[in-house]
Amino acid sequence: MGSCAQGFMLGCCLLLAITWGPILSLVPRVQEEQQEWEETEELPSPLDHVTRPEETREKYSPRQGEDLPTSRCYRCCDPSTPVYQTIPPPQINITILKGEKGDRGDRGLQGKYGKIGSTGPRGHVGPKGQKGSIGAPGNHCKSQYAAFSVGRKKALHSNDYFQPVVFDTEFVNLYKHFNMFTGKFYCYVPGIYFFSLNVHTWNQKETYLHIMKNEEEVVILYAQVSDRSIMQSQSLMMELREEDEVWVRLFKGERENAIFSDEFDTYITFSGYLVKPASEP
Repeated sequence: MGSCAQGFMLGCCLLLAITWGPILSLVPRVQEEQQEWEETEELPSPLDHVTRPEETREKYSPRQGEDLPTSRCYRCCDPSTPVYQTIPPPQINITILKGEKGDRGDRGLQGKYGKIGSTGPRGHVGPKGQKGSIGAPGNHCKSQYAAFSVGRKKALHSNDYFQPVVFDTEFVNLYKHFNMFTGKFYCYVPGIYFFSLNVHTWNQKETYLHIMKNEEEVVILYAQVSDRSIMQSQSLMMELREEDEVWVRLFKGERENAIFSDEFDTYITFSGYLVKPASEP
């Protein structure tokens, strides 16, 4: 029984030695590596040695606005030595990679209008155009014509006041510019007019009339007292503006004057017409 127990204990010891032997052999090795690392840290750094002349030189630094050099040489012992040397980026020839021209795209949206520019110089005179068609007839009120001719078949004697000579016979009255009720011609077409007045005098009486422009005496028709009656006339040209009035006035009764006529013949006439419209050059 005692020998069996001893054999069992011996087998357990061998099994432990085989299992833990390699693991226990690594412990001294780890301790040695740790001791070597501590000794390495205690060594003085190169900066603690005597400063070399090369280290006292001013380090290169680019000025403001100056590009860094593409390549530079460094010392392996320089603390600021980069890990790798600066290499310029490769240049790619884009023309080699250019593909075929694509299809035209859709039209974009219209942009905002810009500011109005200054007026440009006057262009050259263009060629003369073709003759246009005939226009529509104009308004009769704007026609460049005016004419009248009227007469009186009744005699007229002077009175205590000035009298307008009213006519009772209408020969020509273009566009009705002459008013038969008032005995006045109204100017609707400005321009140069010609007027003529013809009367028959009365025996033993004076003839005294004026051709009036508005309220202004322009010319006189006069015949002295005579034993015989005669035909007397007066004519003139006047420049009229629109709405001017032309008429004949018998002088008042300070003198006995009259004009003769009868129902069978027309002895008194008053005529006028437009010679040149003011709108014509």
